[in-house]
Amino acid sequence: MKKLVILLTILISGNAFSQEVTYISEEISIPPLVEGTLLLPESSDPIPLVILLGGSGPVDRNGNQGLSKNNSLRFLAEGLYANNIATFRYDKRLVKIMKMGAMDEKKIRFAHFIEDANSVLAYFENDARFSSVFIAGHSQGSLVGMVAAQNGADGFISLAGAGQEIDDVIVDQIAKQNPALKDNARTAFDDLRVNGIATNYNPLLASVFRPAIQPFIFDWMQYNPQDEIVKLDIPVLIINGDKDIQVQVSEAEKLHAAKPDAQLVIIPKMNHIFKKIEGDDLENQKSYNEFNRPVMPELIEIVSNFVKQ
Repeated sequence: MKKLVILLTILISGNAFSQEVTYISEEISIPPLVEGTLLLPESSDPIPLVILLGGSGPVDRNGNQGLSKNNSLRFLAEGLYANNIATFRYDKRLVKIMKMGAMDEKKIRFAHFIEDANSVLAYFENDARFSSVFIAGHSQGSLVGMVAAQNGADGFISLAGAGQEIDDVIVDQIAKQNPALKDNARTAFDDLRVNGIATNYNPLLASVFRPAIQPFIFDWMQYNPQDEIVKLDIPVLIINGDKDIQVQVSEAEKLHAAKPDAQLVIIPKMNHIFKKIEGDDLENQKSYNEFNRPVMPELIEIVSNFVKQ
């Protein structure tokens, strides 16, 4: 899969000297590998809780990874806090494993992310401070959350989640970026699905099919978002932005077609990390490392209304 090149930019906010908001927070560890932050608005009555799940890669609780710092999940959590909604967001297990110096790609499975989400849901589902518990999964986290939400969540929110199995998503991406590689990628994925291993792939596709991550991809391929979303008998909200250059609006439409009673919202000018994009793809790419650019207020309003309805 072609890697998105992010331009490193450092912005000085015009509001740098404005008064900072103080949030009531709690650091929580859930064995074996979950570490996160609970934002809990002060309230005499139980309030809704939204569990936020990050996307692909070693994403931390704020929605950042490596040099890419956009604080997408942090700003979403803070926006929900202002609407009297609690959130728990956590580092993906990859973050802790990397800090421990124990990363071994061959041992990572997609199901591990589901196990972590299940643990978080179980931790909070009987907490008297919360009137309801929702799961909101971003990108890869959408499918993770979709599966976990079947175990007792009160509602589910897909944020820029794929509507196809991951091999079909990647083949579609390859077809757009390098059409000549499409057929080879399709064949390699078919071999992986049938045999559990792919060997006859173009060297240009090594980032997708290198042996160390094939077990992870194979495990991920076992979950079809359209099948999983149908299993949910709880309220479902599907959100995508029409400026998303990673997950097309058509993916959200596929999820909605599988579950027509879900609420579908396409937010104009919103990109994959919830930022407003007025210009071209260069602005879109720059936003991935603009740590002070807020998430769109429309997103916070839509999620808040869904959770409180």
